[in-house]
Amino acid sequence: MISRRISRARQIVLSTLSVLLLVLGYTWISHRQHQVNPEDTTIPNWSQLAEGAVKFTQPDRKGQRWLVEDSLATAKRLAAGISLGIVFGFMIGMSMGCITSLEAFLQPPISLLAKVPQTAALAVYFVFFGTGMEMYVAMISFGIIPTLAVTVYLAIKDIPSEMLDKAYTLGASHFEIAFEVVFKQVLPKFIDAVRLCIGPAIVFLIAAEMVVGDVGFGYRIRLQFKLTNMNVVYPYLVFLACFGFLLDYMLRFLQAKICPWYQNNSK
Repeated sequence: MISRRISRARQIVLSTLSVLLLVLGYTWISHRQHQVNPEDTTIPNWSQLAEGAVKFTQPDRKGQRWLVEDSLATAKRLAAGISLGIVFGFMIGMSMGCITSLEAFLQPPISLLAKVPQTAALAVYFVFFGTGMEMYVAMISFGIIPTLAVTVYLAIKDIPSEMLDKAYTLGASHFEIAFEVVFKQVLPKFIDAVRLCIGPAIVFLIAAEMVVGDVGFGYRIRLQFKLTNMNVVYPYLVFLACFGFLLDYMLRFLQAKICPWYQNNSK
């Protein structure tokens, strides 16, 4: 039966099995590669990966730990960019959904900006914002604002008109309807949209760091790739994936706390 629920135990077993198959698949590919070339570093075995993990967690000649230094730089840029994108994306989407004149005014540029690939526009960001913190924040925020704004706008359009008419009949003001009805209906879907924007935001940031960064995950991956130290690159990618997963989990936890009705209905 389509979308039929399964038991929690079965879900855990299947999830564990999928991860195990992924690990076994990589182990087999690495083993095959090292049979051809025992000194191969492009697909490192587990011992080589362990050496790489130790390498970026130990102090270098300057006494700095790569993982700490890069994590702080990347997290700071990502947090600033996503925060700015969330604020402006929500405000623009609410404006478009609640005020018809602003909808007509804002929809064309938002639709156009949503089609611009951010990595292809790197040169534009360099020209307008330089290569400092402002460039990273602008690239991330402008990259996710259109998606978040359209999500809020469409969520407002999905609200039944009868619900709004009933609120007006009961004497609610425009502000009360916007906050008590529209905001509470839109909020859980907006959180879902933020969750989906985490991946693209990380892509935008890593791409920029690879080109002009002097610290951060993208910079370190580019530097170690040039040295063919893939035993450092792969653990960095895993750490990035875990970081994104943690952000997603935190947003889902927040959604469960402030919008419990939405998660119960979506299960």
